[in-house]
Amino acid sequence: MKYILAFLTLFLTQVVLAQCAFPSFLQGTWKVENKDAYEHWDKLNDHTLKGFSYQLKDGQLTITEYLDISQTKQEITYTATVLNQNQGQGVNFKLTKTDSTFTFENPNHDFPKKIRYQKLNDAAVFVHVSGGNQKGFAYRMQKQPQQTAQKDSTISNPNYDHVLAQKLGGDDYGMKSFVLVILKTGTNQTTDKTLINESFRGHMDNINHLVKAGKMIVAGPLAKNDHTYRGIFILDVTTFEQAETLLQNDPAIQAGLLAFNLYQWYGSAALPEYLEFSDKIWKVKP
Repeated sequence: MKYILAFLTLFLTQVVLAQCAFPSFLQGTWKVENKDAYEHWDKLNDHTLKGFSYQLKDGQLTITEYLDISQTKQEITYTATVLNQNQGQGVNFKLTKTDSTFTFENPNHDFPKKIRYQKLNDAAVFVHVSGGNQKGFAYRMQKQPQQTAQKDSTISNPNYDHVLAQKLGGDDYGMKSFVLVILKTGTNQTTDKTLINESFRGHMDNINHLVKAGKMIVAGPLAKNDHTYRGIFILDVTTFEQAETLLQNDPAIQAGLLAFNLYQWYGSAALPEYLEFSDKIWKVKP
């Protein structure tokens, strides 16, 4: 009997989650009352919201964290990535309750453990951030009307989006510096199949890890050539030292099966935006 009850509990939980509303009402720009602090959310589709928190001072926009709310199957996850914290890793909070209030929780995180968005009406939201021992804070946000961009004689692009450009770190040309990695055959000429297979499996795992961390923007093999070049990476870092730190965690590089050359590369700051769609077009995982 207890197994039947357990099954029914799990089934009902999945049904409730499957029927959870998605907080699409967050789309837009919200201002914290009595502060020059804001949240901006873009709705990418019916199950994905991308956003960021920022402050305005003397007309200058400073981003403080990136936000994401995504629904996969029966689970809705809120991810906060605070700049200059947690080595650039996002912290996930699972949706545990929804009615007029969306409650996201991560009991294993130090602070916060719970984030709640309560929709008061179409133009107002109450946010409560809390941890253990009643520690926390709360604030009210007002939705901001859409405004026509001010005429700026320095802007020649009619499609220019100031907020997006700031978010992506682009310069006046919409460009930024990356590090280009040329992978080449290393000095280890072993024929040990086990070592080779395990190292290159770890090589792929490290690529996936760097993609999730927002550091790997492009990765792919090169066709056979006369230079023993094997593939390329484009890393979203600014210095060779940062790139080398990331690459030293690659098992194929650690084993000497691969080596690399580094180059500064100047490209579109919008390049990382394609990653959202790249995960939707593969059928077989390499």
